Amino acid sequence: MSEARARLLGTASGLFYAEGLHSVGIDRIIATAGVTRATLYRHFPSKDDLVVAYLTLADEAIRARVDAARARDASPDDVIRAVGQSIADDIRGPGFRGCAFLNAAAEYPDPAHPVHRAVLRHRQWFLATTAELFSDTGKPDAEPAARHFVMLRDGAMAAGCLTDPEPICATFLRGVEGLLEYRSGLEPDRST
Repeated sequence: MSEARARLLGTASGLFYAEGLHSVGIDRIIATAGVTRATLYRHFPSKDDLVVAYLTLADEAIRARVDAARARDASPDDVIRAVGQSIADDIRGPGFRGCAFLNAAAEYPDPAHPVHRAVLRHRQWFLATTAELFSDTGKPDAEPAARHFVMLRDGAMAAGCLTDPEPICATFLRGVEGLLEYRSGLEPDRST
């Protein structure tokens, strides 16, 4: 990746996440990145291409964190816990403004639009990967558990930017534990 492309993508990613996709214009990205319009369009033929590149970068970061969790010498349950903890850490992070993919889907609702398709690709990968992680535990209900995990994640991501993230993260991580306990045949501990 050229320095100009990296600077454009980094600038656009920060602005898009902080302020929204439609509210940030090309002129602002060019000025903030310190490049010419020709440079921007040489690397990204349209704003949609830049938005898709931003989502691709976000997707790659999440894939890398899942891969890192899988690479640890940990039990399958602990890999799922590590993925859940990574999500909670994001929610607690400075400047957290929700899920980049859910935000993009809200701004680009047309399922045929390239931005919406990029969101769906990521979500399909995340669901399939989560199902693999639950399957690795050896329990037979990996697909429903994965759907439940993704739904918990979506809710935590949406709520985490609206209020104090600490109780949101605690509730999300408790939900992950509940899924793991249920999957192991144990009744979840309801005393906490």
